[in-house]
Amino acid sequence: MTQADVLVYNCWQQPPQSPMAYTTPDAKQALKRRLGQMSDVLLQLNHERQEVIRPVLEHAREYVLLSVRGLAHKLRIDPSTLARMVRDCGFRSYREFQEYLHELSMVQATPFDLITRFTSAEAGGADFISESIKQDVANLHALLQLTDINRVTAVGRRFWKTRRILIMGGDQAAVLVRYLGYQLSVLGLPTIVATTPGEVVHLARSTGKHDLVIAITFRRGLRQTVEGVQLARRKGAYCVGIADSYLSPLSRYAHELFLASVQTTGFGVSYVAPIALIDILMNSCAKRGGSRAIAFVKEGAEEQRNGFRWFRELGGRRESASRRDKNVNQSHRPRK
Repeated sequence: MTQADVLVYNCWQQPPQSPMAYTTPDAKQALKRRLGQMSDVLLQLNHERQEVIRPVLEHAREYVLLSVRGLAHKLRIDPSTLARMVRDCGFRSYREFQEYLHELSMVQATPFDLITRFTSAEAGGADFISESIKQDVANLHALLQLTDINRVTAVGRRFWKTRRILIMGGDQAAVLVRYLGYQLSVLGLPTIVATTPGEVVHLARSTGKHDLVIAITFRRGLRQTVEGVQLARRKGAYCVGIADSYLSPLSRYAHELFLASVQTTGFGVSYVAPIALIDILMNSCAKRGGSRAIAFVKEGAEEQRNGFRWFRELGGRRESASRRDKNVNQSHRPRK
């Protein structure tokens, strides 16, 4: 690991001022407005300057720690020219531009970048595991600070007013899609999940103004999920996004965006905060469901106590396979 990689590693663990650290409502809204436009940052410059700054945006990790003079030297331009370019892109200062590059470096991170980083880190054994847990706790703290309870409540209310709920996501996020879909089905809500490109296309195409779409994707954003949201929104569906950054494409296409950091000291992603966010949404949904939610869950209470799915001891001995199969057959026998 080079000295630069060590610095990047430390920067990723404790960024100078990550966008996730903006906790006041005004700061969060201002940050959202700025970062929501950064995908079009190159459009603020003429063609010549676009080609100068493009490598910095495409490989943010290599440039995030450079000073104004250092970056200008690497780009072979004058520091004052670089400062003007940064302002023309919409940043108020070079420091703010660095914060954007830090966020961009996390969005662009690949499993290879992450596994190289953590296998080369000096911390090992129990210390590294401890750091991993601390990062998960930090992600939960950021979720607590960034989550607007009023918006969560509004979405919880919308669950019960919609005709159909479509949850979409793919790759690793598919586990979150299925988890949320299962939880909503427990409350008896009409839920469909889409985790493949074909499912996303066909189901999003059938949505309308009375449907709710929940899209889950992190980092750069999975193409099938982002395009699914675009299509569903054109069809009139209300779209809610779950991502880890305002740089996510979902910030431009979803009506609502909830942030949950997936940052980890290891490779891949950490789903501690996204799972917690889903639990928050589900609690709000159940609360808003009131008597309807209680009535439906009550119907399933008997199955939860005595259903064939659950293991139980019979007379101090384990239930035999034949007895278990008999119970399964009886449970599926049509009533006369």
